[in-house]
Amino acid sequence: MSKAFFIAGTDTEIGKTTISCALLQAALGSGLSTLGLKPVASGCKLFGGQLRNQDALSLQALSTIDLPYEVVNPYAFAPAIAPHVAATQQGIKIELAVVQHAFSKAQLLQPDLLLVEGAGGWLTPISAQHSMADVALCLQLPVILVVGMRLGCINHALLTAQAIAASGLPLAGWVANHLEQDMQPAASYLQQKISAPCLAQVPYLATAKVQQLAMHCAGWWQQLE
Repeated sequence: MSKAFFIAGTDTEIGKTTISCALLQAALGSGLSTLGLKPVASGCKLFGGQLRNQDALSLQALSTIDLPYEVVNPYAFAPAIAPHVAATQQGIKIELAVVQHAFSKAQLLQPDLLLVEGAGGWLTPISAQHSMADVALCLQLPVILVVGMRLGCINHALLTAQAIAASGLPLAGWVANHLEQDMQPAASYLQQKISAPCLAQVPYLATAKVQQLAMHCAGWWQQLE
């Protein structure tokens, strides 16, 4: 197995990193080599004098292959605001070529599973010209959509799935991440309406460790073979 996917979300704060980590942990549990990237991140903090993003660090911790942090997360911004705004404030332009270069370095290491996590939603801008969708297009990766199961998720999920299809990239599958209780009827509806497979359903959990979440994602990649 040697597969790479772009992890997109229906919105911000819907658990993209949580699910990405669960998918990586599930793969680790089956002996696969793993690598996670977070090309663009805001809300970073100083560690040892360097800006670091907690989401990127979490992905790095579940990667069996070592890469310098600057490759895992080429663009790190301190303000917890939209990446394109943070970049503009610092006089930086987020370049797709830089993201592509980092991805190519990761690909050369040939992990069994490589996940590239986006920031915000599918069309979250990274510059005046480009959005996270352009990052996925630049890398030519099939997409796994994380759906935050909460009020309004059906509309967000279907619109995002439609936008992914319009981009020309394949929607490989989606994950139902239950952020609120009693959302199973919505998940069942989306299973009927989204043609790509539901790779996993992570139930509503007030607190949970990644190992526990990974149990709900066991064998997810086998649905894509």
